[in-house]
Amino acid sequence: MQEASGRLDRGDGVALAWARQDGDGPAVVFLPGFASDMRGAKASALAAACAAAGRAMLRFDYSGHGESGGAFGDGTIGGWLADALAVIDRLTAEPLVLVGSSMGGWIALLAALARPGRVAGLVGIAAAPDFTETLMWEAMAPPERAALMRDGFLDVPSQYGAPTRVTRTLIEEGRRHLLLGGAIPLHCPVRLLHGQRDPDVPWETALHLADRLQGSDVRVLLLKDGDHRLSRPADLALLCRTVLALGREDGA
Repeated sequence: MQEASGRLDRGDGVALAWARQDGDGPAVVFLPGFASDMRGAKASALAAACAAAGRAMLRFDYSGHGESGGAFGDGTIGGWLADALAVIDRLTAEPLVLVGSSMGGWIALLAALARPGRVAGLVGIAAAPDFTETLMWEAMAPPERAALMRDGFLDVPSQYGAPTRVTRTLIEEGRRHLLLGGAIPLHCPVRLLHGQRDPDVPWETALHLADRLQGSDVRVLLLKDGDHRLSRPADLALLCRTVLALGREDGA
């Protein structure tokens, strides 16, 4: 199935890159992780699976990520949520299955809360709600917190490449979107995939999230030998089966 691509001006001169293929609904929307993009292994595998199954799919890059405009260091959770909603609202009309990887899982939850009538299902891959607080701020030593507050940023080493710049604005703005402190009023089917050898997001996060979700159709799939990326062939096959199943009436 042919995939079209383009750039969406979000209204302030920053263009968001997107790629879409037509097909049956619900349409799959892939939301990448922090400092990731729509051309990664999981998004590409899902695009191929959706094409083979005749399912519609949309993927995109947040501002400051991948092929989109804007500066990464200017980004916030609320800003990237606004990017996701802009793309969803302007490029889709059918019901949606939101698929979020790591930070994308948090953005997917927030988008589903903002557009509950549009969402037919949600899949989290090592979903990381509240990570700016629990995995960044709370993990910083007092001197690191002081430097962040003083300088406005902190460059944090990353096992995936160059250091990641964490800004004071990212941390402070993220507090407006925390979810795990109370019930999450989502009632669509939710599937949470998480590797138990994830060095970045504790797998217990999936259990905590499942407990907070108010809907009853919530399933947690733990991969005992899975890492954070969950991009091995078997992981990708499981992801594709899980996502495509949410388009079936039985949702199995």
